[in-house]
Amino acid sequence: MQTTQHVLFERSEMKDRHLVRKKIREHIADKAKLPILIFPEGTCINNTSVMMFKKGSFEVGGTIHPVAIKYDPRFGDAFWNSTKYSMMTYVFNVMTSWAIVCNVWYLPPMVKEEDEDAVHFANRVKAVIAARGGMSVLPWDGGLKRKRVKESFKEEQQKKYCQIV
Repeated sequence: MQTTQHVLFERSEMKDRHLVRKKIREHIADKAKLPILIFPEGTCINNTSVMMFKKGSFEVGGTIHPVAIKYDPRFGDAFWNSTKYSMMTYVFNVMTSWAIVCNVWYLPPMVKEEDEDAVHFANRVKAVIAARGGMSVLPWDGGLKRKRVKESFKEEQQKKYCQIV
């Protein structure tokens, strides 16, 4: 990673967040540099949904070139269910699968609108990616895989359900 221009940071450190934002803005401003590849979900799930995007990628300005990626599990599944399989089992399954196939769609460039904040811009990009990949949009991030759901979030979902019923 030291031979390339990776930007490493600790997500929990506020100073690191500001430094990363500054480095990304500088990178975008230099037209001689290659585009930056960012995975705004921070993690991936079982190939059926697009989770909440981290807003930092959408605060720096510049043009976003969305890419939808969806794995085809017919020949081998690239998804690792860490609650079901160990890392060694997962690696064995991937290495012995017939093929790992994925569909990749390069979508039209998107720019943040003047009255749009980073969260709304991220959600708009996420919706376009999910629609093209035939996936559903989730309003939460991958942290739910490893943490308990907050009671306030449960209550909010229950209220929405009650309104439907």
